Amino acid sequence: MRRLALIPLGLLALSVLLAAPAAAESPIAEVVCAPSAEMRDRLTRDYGASLSGQGLRDHDSVMELWSSARGDWTLVVAYASGLRCIVAMGEAWDTIPARDPA
Repeated sequence: MRRLALIPLGLLALSVLLAAPAAAESPIAEVVCAPSAEMRDRLTRDYGASLSGQGLRDHDSVMELWSSARGDWTLVVAYASGLRCIVAMGEAWDTIPARDPA
């Protein structure tokens, strides 16, 4: 029977941390929130984005997808309270046309 070598817990934790890949850098370090009108103005004026789609998230919030002609995209949560929060953003957005299921 083969025996497993016991590694001290501190050494094991250190080896896991050193072996872990570096976290990817996010274009937004934290969630950014603003009143709805201000967020809409910033997305359209500063980023050239327009509302591309939306869907009900729950009884008091809507998910919105904003995209620009350059291919940038921003995912926003619009709350019934009048606040909008950017929760994700990226690039290379590509709209897939709807296909006839028949």
